[in-house]
Amino acid sequence: MKDKHNSQLLKNSVMSLPDGWDVKKLGDVCDVIAGQSPQGIYYNNQEDGLPFYQGKKEFTEKYIGEPVKWTTKITKKADKDDILMSVRAPVGPINFATQKICIGRGLASIRAGKLIDKEFLYNFLLKHENEIIGNTGAVFNSINKTQIGAIQIPLPLLDEQQRIIEVLDKAFTAIDKAKQNAEQNLRNAKELFESYLSEIFENHDLTWKVKALGEIAKHSLGKMLDKNKNKGIKKKYLRNQSVRWFDFDLDGLTEMRFLDNEKERYTAIKGDVLICEGGYPGRAAIWQNDYPIYFQKAIHRVRFSESVYGQWFLYYLFLSDRTGKLKLYFTGTGIQHFTGASLDKFIIPIPPINVIKILITKIDNISSETKKLESIYQQKLDNLTELKKSILQKAFAGELTQ
Repeated sequence: MKDKHNSQLLKNSVMSLPDGWDVKKLGDVCDVIAGQSPQGIYYNNQEDGLPFYQGKKEFTEKYIGEPVKWTTKITKKADKDDILMSVRAPVGPINFATQKICIGRGLASIRAGKLIDKEFLYNFLLKHENEIIGNTGAVFNSINKTQIGAIQIPLPLLDEQQRIIEVLDKAFTAIDKAKQNAEQNLRNAKELFESYLSEIFENHDLTWKVKALGEIAKHSLGKMLDKNKNKGIKKKYLRNQSVRWFDFDLDGLTEMRFLDNEKERYTAIKGDVLICEGGYPGRAAIWQNDYPIYFQKAIHRVRFSESVYGQWFLYYLFLSDRTGKLKLYFTGTGIQHFTGASLDKFIIPIPPINVIKILITKIDNISSETKKLESIYQQKLDNLTELKKSILQKAFAGELTQ
């Protein structure tokens, strides 16, 4: 079924191709080379042998990045200007090779023949990179050499291919420039908010006090997930990946068993701050819903003596993350954690409560305006992405006239 899908990616567009176009299998117009990994004993980082790429880890937008590994045992090679396709987890992403390299089993090399321009081929594969279906294995989704060779491509003569490439290059240059402007505007909007926070927290008078979190709040961790020991009724709960900065991702929450007498200990109520202990240490949001939510051990629940401190603390925590100060509280040389002991000692500059209320209102207003700007610029980026897809669709349907 998957082979059939890959060989008929263009089923709808093939029926109405212009005169002079033909439909070819990639294997008929390209050389497809499946990667093969040498034994690890031949790897090195002293630039001895050929650069070695195992998969898409070094992929950039179009050209593969600098190598970090070399091999003295050469198995399968790709040449400069070959198109490299990720064939395992995920299947489909592509990049150009920039030099002769050795490729591992996570990549395949597709080398354009005399009948097809490499840029035409690249844009075709770019258009379909999210549509190629591989084999579902025990560990990876994958696609093999035969399946790649069976993919059908609509193919005009070389001079028409090159004309299409020129049109695409011109259009994509304009789109990329517009995307760069939108991305810069998006960064500017985010930096504006961070700059405003920095100004508030750094320029204060002597009425402000410096306190450790443990002086003004109580905190605790959630429940350890243990399928063999946990008993009780299944309840949806927050994991550390559920916590975003300032909000939560509640899609796809999983369930864990909780006893009735554990509800108070392992639930957050409206106004509680939830902070990632590990995984994404320090990332935090305030639970704003009227119903309680359970949470796992990788999350701290922080409940303040004065509710107004919650929002204030969250903004300061966010600023500390952006400036790198938050990392000073992390422990662990590999995987880092924001432990309860470190959280207890976390220092917060605190003004009088009436001042906090005024400042929070100002920060909230700036935050709201910033989010509106971010939404506008993100929508522009999404629209430009869709425009690029639309142009590619026309290109390979033979409808690109200018």
